[in-house]
Amino acid sequence: MKASITYRHRGHFSMSHLPNRRETEILIALHGYGQLAEFFLRKLEPLFCEERLVIVPEATNYSYQKGFSGRVGANWMTSHERETAIENNNRYLNEILESVLLKYPLKPSIKVLGFSQGAATATRWVSQLNEKVEKLVLWSGGFAHDLNIQRAGEKLKNTEVLVVLGNEDPLLTEESIQKQNEFIASLPFEVKRLEFIGGHDLDLPLMRSIFERPIGS
Repeated sequence: MKASITYRHRGHFSMSHLPNRRETEILIALHGYGQLAEFFLRKLEPLFCEERLVIVPEATNYSYQKGFSGRVGANWMTSHERETAIENNNRYLNEILESVLLKYPLKPSIKVLGFSQGAATATRWVSQLNEKVEKLVLWSGGFAHDLNIQRAGEKLKNTEVLVVLGNEDPLLTEESIQKQNEFIASLPFEVKRLEFIGGHDLDLPLMRSIFERPIGS
């Protein structure tokens, strides 16, 4: 017999600075597989400013990267109990955003960046989020294959959505790109695609151009 229980869980997240409640923008950035929030946040330092609060939640599943000791990384989910992990992730990220927004007299705009495994997690999360997301950027990753298209369409119809890929990313295959292209074609909203010269990492000049000004301006 298998049973389950719901209990309180402590999660961690890193921020660019202590919120001053005068920020006009909040950027939620979801790291990739095997990363930790503290170190991923450092990659986003070019985006730091007083008007923008950058928040990097840390995935709650941990494992050693090699063997049984040494460097530890976090991941959003595995194939084991994946539905439970998806539900837990959504609740966890909802709680972080709700707790941060609580004391703002004027609600900031919300932008979301999902990197690698964090991209699929981001698409699932924003598709059930009650808050409006102004911009969703999927970097070195893509939409969750099991995403509810109707629900995502309702939530993201007024959101700027971008998919950003490196032209030398070793984790991307022709098959995976083709599947994503077919999935994107089925979505009831526009998805912009950008490419940079590089691999499975962030391209800082492009990242700054995406978040500092509208695409095409």
